[in-house]
Amino acid sequence: MSNQSKWFWIFLSPVLLALTVVVVFPFVYGFVFSFSDWNGLTATSFVGLEHYINLFQEEEFMNSIWFTVKFSVVTVILLNVFGLGLALIVTRKIKSGNLLRTVFFMPNLIGGLILGFIWQFIFISVFGDVGNLLGLESMQGWLSTPETGFWGLVILTSWQMAGYIMIIYIAYLENIPKDLIEAAQIDGATALQRFKNIIFPLVAPAFTVSMFLTLSMAFKIYDQNLSLTNGGPFNSTQMVAMEIVRTAFSDNEMAYAQAKAVIFFLIVAVIALTQVYYNKKREVDL
Repeated sequence: MSNQSKWFWIFLSPVLLALTVVVVFPFVYGFVFSFSDWNGLTATSFVGLEHYINLFQEEEFMNSIWFTVKFSVVTVILLNVFGLGLALIVTRKIKSGNLLRTVFFMPNLIGGLILGFIWQFIFISVFGDVGNLLGLESMQGWLSTPETGFWGLVILTSWQMAGYIMIIYIAYLENIPKDLIEAAQIDGATALQRFKNIIFPLVAPAFTVSMFLTLSMAFKIYDQNLSLTNGGPFNSTQMVAMEIVRTAFSDNEMAYAQAKAVIFFLIVAVIALTQVYYNKKREVDL
């Protein structure tokens, strides 16, 4: 081993140790106990695949998965559209560009729980009062139905994360050679043609990164779900993370909750890695 390689592993070892202790060991530990009747303290018997069989027959868990999938699809699309749109705005030659970057990014600095309570006040009080004044029943009791509760979570998440995704797109937009854009303008290409044939292909790597981040983030949301709707009404807006936490700490079924967490991990990993694979292939084709 060369001297340079030795120092590389010496500096990397604290991170690897922390990753092993905080992530790898708990994951393996939990996976093993998902095959037992573990209650959080002790495990007295081996139950095999019983938990995994039962969770696919549990209506509440399957409903939470379906709700999370719908939420993730809509949120990923909106976040990437808004993020790219904001990036295109702030990278134009305008005096307030730096100020707009700060303003758009600021919601990402606020904690999810606080954001949930803020938007809960907006949906219930502000929307409710406006709905009363205008006589619009659709704006009253915004979080009291599964449909409006779903869109409430989408609005909150999009408002919070769009600025973060914007930063990723900005990094790639600012590296696009100006000569290409100017040459296209001279050749008479419209703004839409420049975006389709030059800008979007060159920011394709940013799209891959943003898709991965938004997908993993959307599937794992918990704090916004807790503070905005708390899963209501009647658990109809309960996402998978909240359902697993309630199984573990409200129902005190730790091993069963761990089995759900393993399935949840596999779903997120397969979807995230699949989209990265296909997006990378698309980058090469472009």
